Amino acid sequence: MNITRLIESGFRRFIPAPFTLAVLLTLLTMLLAFFFTGNTGVSDATNILDSWQKGMWDPSLLVFAVQMMLILVLGHILVLSKPVAKITSKLTSLVKGNSSAVVMVSVSTMIVAFFNWGLGLIFGAIMARKVAETAREKNFKINYPLLGASGYVGLMVWHGGMSGSAPLKAAEKGHLESLFPGAENTGIAAGLPEYISTEITIFSSWNLIIFGLLLVIIPGVLYFVSKATSVKEVNLPQEKRTKEKFFIFGAEKLDHSPALKTVFGLLLLAAFFANYHSNLLEANLTPNMLNFLMLSLCILMHSSFVSFLRALDEAIVGAGAILIQFPLYFGIMGIMRETGMVNDIAVFFAEIATEASLPVYIFFSAGLVNIFVPSGGGQWAVQGPVIIESALQLGVPLNKAIMAFAYGDQITNMLQPFWALPLLAITKLEAREILPYTLILMLTGILIYVGALLLL
Repeated sequence: MNITRLIESGFRRFIPAPFTLAVLLTLLTMLLAFFFTGNTGVSDATNILDSWQKGMWDPSLLVFAVQMMLILVLGHILVLSKPVAKITSKLTSLVKGNSSAVVMVSVSTMIVAFFNWGLGLIFGAIMARKVAETAREKNFKINYPLLGASGYVGLMVWHGGMSGSAPLKAAEKGHLESLFPGAENTGIAAGLPEYISTEITIFSSWNLIIFGLLLVIIPGVLYFVSKATSVKEVNLPQEKRTKEKFFIFGAEKLDHSPALKTVFGLLLLAAFFANYHSNLLEANLTPNMLNFLMLSLCILMHSSFVSFLRALDEAIVGAGAILIQFPLYFGIMGIMRETGMVNDIAVFFAEIATEASLPVYIFFSAGLVNIFVPSGGGQWAVQGPVIIESALQLGVPLNKAIMAFAYGDQITNMLQPFWALPLLAITKLEAREILPYTLILMLTGILIYVGALLLL
């Protein structure tokens, strides 16, 4: 397929590693802020640097980073449990060739990612890896980069799912009002609801319809691409773990005790239902609520605390590269916020929009900002106030505006390799290898989301 070869060649030539890309985006943001926002003096340059370092260590963003890292790490730990391992083994046994592999991996990954983005990301990565190992064992050829892209498609549906940052934050009581601090914003804050339930965002009928369309069309596109691209043998030896023999002595028995971990897991689960039963009845999720549930399931689904902690060690390694890049992107966010760059982008789209077209403009502005700031929750903290105010002015339902933002933020993940780092670590692929295929998926997703925002 000449087009994918052309795109792959371009990415290999011009796209560096994700960390280097974060550094380059930082420098580009500084230059744009200096030359295009009226900050052209020496003192203004100093202010830009000050905004940069303040953004890097913003306490509220660091709290968000911990929440997101927990979602990722706990999702990874859950995937490494025996019950989930049995599911992945059963699914990989169904694969007979390249086309069936990309369809199976993409469908299962999107379904899992709708529940939890971290779980979906790691699940997709492990599925791609296991299918490659299966292909080696059964002696059939695959397009491994395409398979890796199939395992990454969960990141183009996650923000519309149960772990979506913007709809979850909007579901927290008082969050919308907190976006408009100060006496000058009293009028706007007074007209806002206390919260927006996920019942009319994540679990709305139209959002579920959009997800259903993606669940059919995206695997179909991958199937077509798999037929039009070349395949080859993958020299990827299966990882074999040797079981260590050791004597359990004294208090170590507690570390290995299935009974103790079960009691503690059930205690966590009981506390979860006791504290969040009303949220569950309202189908209303929050980040802390989701992490609480994930921790409960991780403890229960592993055989002991030792098994849980071993999985934690492995999960932390996969998340390390993302952890160190969070402050860099928070710094970019700080520059864009303090110099008004985000506001300029959002206001530009809002000024040319109508009631019908505003959701589409929100979608594209969110996608554009996500390239510079690949952090859904952090981006919402900066861009959310302009989106909410624009929606109020033009009479666009707030739930639709929030989901338009979520769709735009998630779609350009197919172009920004930041969140692909754990997948790349597990599959041993490079970002430039999967990007030609994720670009095709991004363009397909744009057509689906824009069409849905205009029609539904």
